Amino acid sequence: MKCLSISQPFADFVISGKKSIELRNWNSNFRGEFLIHAPIKIRTQDCNRLKINKKLITGAIVGKATLYDVKKYNSLEELMLDKKFHYAAENFHNKKFGFMLKNPKPFRIPIPWKGQLGFFEVKLPKKTIKIKDIVTDIIDEEFRYQWIGHH
Repeated sequence: MKCLSISQPFADFVISGKKSIELRNWNSNFRGEFLIHAPIKIRTQDCNRLKINKKLITGAIVGKATLYDVKKYNSLEELMLDKKFHYAAENFHNKKFGFMLKNPKPFRIPIPWKGQLGFFEVKLPKKTIKIKDIVTDIIDEEFRYQWIGHH
């Protein structure tokens, strides 16, 4: 499956649905569902500007989204009109393309992974596990998740 590294805090914004345009200085013909990787380096200036002080997940695949279109920006004014969708700082004048995203989904358990530039291919290993051995663990984990999430 295709994967794209998006620096934190923006990876978090994408998977939470707050950010629906990812700015890039390159175009892509790819359309469809892809994984979102959060690299190790955090953009601390953007965290400060956006008043984010929570611990962000890095060095992992944190969710997925669908790239349904790419918007070409011809001027700084066009970029500024979409600022509420991409959250970029003022120094985004070199960004010419907006990847239009929808259907974001965060992963409850991030997958540790090393990122790469551009879209890259990820083949997650398939493990063979006896269902009987993990049913109890899954039920316990889901119960804890529901308990913590709703009480």
